[in-house]
Amino acid sequence: MEDIKHTRWTDETIAELILKVRNDLLKDFLDDRFLKVYVNEQFKIKELSHICVEFIRKDLKELLQTPVDMNHYRSLVTHIRETDTASLSEGNEQLFYADVEKVLKRHIYE
Repeated sequence: MEDIKHTRWTDETIAELILKVRNDLLKDFLDDRFLKVYVNEQFKIKELSHICVEFIRKDLKELLQTPVDMNHYRSLVTHIRETDTASLSEGNEQLFYADVEKVLKRHIYE
């Protein structure tokens, strides 16, 4: 017989946790100073036009309203289930930044 590990984490609670962490990060990027520092450090771009910043902010606000793509966070879901903890490791943190960077790259490079 298989040994089934019981966990307090349901699909719903995991999705809620991921949504909260993602949305908290998105809200950080809605601050122009935070956004500009991040773009400077990660993309080596010293200045973003006001229009570019506004388009990025618009897309980030829209992303705040969307549900989490659970396929994108599959490795984190597996980690939470296996460890029965919600601690976020460095690798998992990158999943959240990848959501933001898709928006940034779309406006910086296109």
